Amino acid sequence: MTDTAATPSTDDLPPRLTRLVFHGPLSEARAAALVRRLADTRPGSVLDIGCGWGELMLRVLEAVPDARGLGLDVNAEDLARGRRNSAARDLADRVEFVEESAVGTRRGPADLVLCLGATQALTKAEPPTAEALRELRRLVTDGGRVLLGEGFWERTPTEPELARMWPGASADDHYDLATLLDLAVEAGFRPEWTETASPAEWEEFESAYQADTEVWLATHPDHPSAPETRDRLNRHRAQWLTYRGVLGLAYLTLVPVTG
Repeated sequence: MTDTAATPSTDDLPPRLTRLVFHGPLSEARAAALVRRLADTRPGSVLDIGCGWGELMLRVLEAVPDARGLGLDVNAEDLARGRRNSAARDLADRVEFVEESAVGTRRGPADLVLCLGATQALTKAEPPTAEALRELRRLVTDGGRVLLGEGFWERTPTEPELARMWPGASADDHYDLATLLDLAVEAGFRPEWTETASPAEWEEFESAYQADTEVWLATHPDHPSAPETRDRLNRHRAQWLTYRGVLGLAYLTLVPVTG
């Protein structure tokens, strides 16, 4: 008799991120307000940097029927999800999902550039924020808009807190909100709208990020991959509960300065 438990199929593995609509702390209400504001500028082209499955881009395309979109990412699985979603919403003829790096990209300029939690996709600089903002100015047309989702410190983290965050975490990884806005201005933008993710948005995102795998682990405690999965989940949860209330996420709607 074959021992199927010894060689689990991929069907036995946990699903990936099915609870997430957006790959970040973004509520339906905020997303709807962002889409309305961005759609009012009537972009003809949308460029999504580090797009993942490009949910916000697809919503902009639904709101602006003559717009075309292009998403760049290096995660093939996320891009495939974006293509499936675009086909299901009859948008496949107006959007392209491309697996490639955005460092030095020549894909722009576009009327609307989205970069949500993905400044690291634009540059190899560390921290990436200042150089990424200069790249975003290059990639947006005069009169266009950039929607930047970027982390910032709500307060300066302590050394013990940094030690419990992601590997190699440093106070230099992010700026405070005021400095982030100053960097946007220095890069050639004026901030049209400034908003930040709420604690509820963070909690929904972080819970949904792990929920599929947590439920799977509860029902597969003896699976060969369970020990590694358990360690990963516990580690991520500890990191989140450490940066909870310390790390924020700003959504900045930026207007390029012309002339």
